[in-house]
Amino acid sequence: MKPIVRPGVADLVPYPPGKPIEELERELGISGSIKLASNENPLGPSPKALEAIKDNLHALNRYPDGSGYYLKTRLSRHYGIPLERIILGNGSNELIELAVRAFLSEGDDAVQHFPAFLVYEKVVTGAGGHMISVPISDFRIDLQELGQALTPRTRIVFITNPNNPTGSVLSKEALAAFLKEVPDDVIVLLDEAYIEFVTDPAAARGLDLFDAHPLLFVVRTFSKLYGLAGLRIGYGFGSADVIDYMNRVRQPFNVNSLAQAAAIGALDDEEFVSDTLRIVKEGLDYLCARLVEMGLDAVPTQTNFFLIRVPHGGKRVYRAMLKEGVIIRAMDGYGLPDYIRINAGLPEENERFIKALKKVLADLSAAGD
Repeated sequence: MKPIVRPGVADLVPYPPGKPIEELERELGISGSIKLASNENPLGPSPKALEAIKDNLHALNRYPDGSGYYLKTRLSRHYGIPLERIILGNGSNELIELAVRAFLSEGDDAVQHFPAFLVYEKVVTGAGGHMISVPISDFRIDLQELGQALTPRTRIVFITNPNNPTGSVLSKEALAAFLKEVPDDVIVLLDEAYIEFVTDPAAARGLDLFDAHPLLFVVRTFSKLYGLAGLRIGYGFGSADVIDYMNRVRQPFNVNSLAQAAAIGALDDEEFVSDTLRIVKEGLDYLCARLVEMGLDAVPTQTNFFLIRVPHGGKRVYRAMLKEGVIIRAMDGYGLPDYIRINAGLPEENERFIKALKKVLADLSAAGD
């Protein structure tokens, strides 16, 4: 007997996280692979985060702090936001799911730009909602089109800034104007997973925009800049009412003890943050310069990753790069079949990527593919 599932769930495709490096190496008979596919921090985790983890190993027999008091206190001090307007999540993914569970009912609409983070649509569909997707224009979010897509049943609007996978940002002026036009009873979830990498002074930042819309909910993460992706720790800011309702559907111990401790340590590690931003910038500059020399188009970015248009198709290049021990992301699932996405790595990883890409493209061209 097959189970009876909610309409739409059977048509969903599981999120493609990729196989562990060790398994790929075993399958392909290679070793020493590098991974530039998941926009992770090339320096690893913050050293202060690691020290905080060691200091808290003795207490693993205890349940975590269900309120996240110490981490929220640290975030409150860091950003100047009251504790009652902060929520913690098992990664920012959980916060996205909590927002949908709290504010979207079966049959309701949600609106997103596309391409965007693939999890949005999966969560909405899994909750029995209907996702309306608005195509981006020239790799940028079209806020006018997004606004026109809202319906009387719209309960949540998803905006990613900077956008994944395009790396583009919205200006503060444009986003503020958009937010003022959104109905007061619609949640606007602003996903800022990569906001710390932004260098454009005109870029929108959610913390500056709460006055523009009463139900703005800003989501951030410790996975990227702080190198804690493996611990799954995210946080969000919203009105006291929004946070209160989300806490009502949140699991009581959703963020583990080590993740909370590591996040506090990471927030204090200014040297690690500075080193990360420097190595990412240097890496992006190097990669873009080499790609220009190769005659390839790279989409400008305000993140630690970027899109590259490749001949022979992204999926074919992805498979060929795997055999060279370089793991990248093909963009077929985002509606961009001619593109691959990579994040900036360590200098030696960036050099290896360029060398492998040259070889792969030459081999594919010689084979007539």
